[in-house]
Amino acid sequence: MTRNLWRAVGAALCVVGLPAAAHADITAFLGASPTSAVRLGRGISAGVGLVVVGFEIELAQLVERADDDAAALATGMANVIVQTPLDVSRMQFYGTTGVGVYRETLGTLQETSVGGNLGGGVKIRVAGPLKLRLDYRLFRLRGAPVTATYHRVYAGATLGF
Repeated sequence: MTRNLWRAVGAALCVVGLPAAAHADITAFLGASPTSAVRLGRGISAGVGLVVVGFEIELAQLVERADDDAAALATGMANVIVQTPLDVSRMQFYGTTGVGVYRETLGTLQETSVGGNLGGGVKIRVAGPLKLRLDYRLFRLRGAPVTATYHRVYAGATLGF
């Protein structure tokens, strides 16, 4: 009887322990940063996730506005995403945090160092694997940047596969 109980427990652990199907997506986005002066940004991200937890890499760039002393900012971040497991009214909410590198440039000034980000947003299912992604991020930059804290909002098209 004990041997059968151990077999049943082992079988149950194998079924529960099976990994969930992973999904991946790629997002192209346009956005703006109201930090210092409003300026445009663009970027791309690629991610992979299980039901609730995911991982993403992101490359983004804000343009310089020298007339307003607003530096250009290029970032490369690796993020962890925690998201709702199911679409709620075609929407999937998420929170994210990550770390990476940045390069800030204003005229001849340039700073390259590390930074972190924190944010969240929503992915809205449009049709099939296509989603609209709305996102907010707060960036904290280390080193000696012209601006140590940046805010960014963006909208993007996400294609899941």
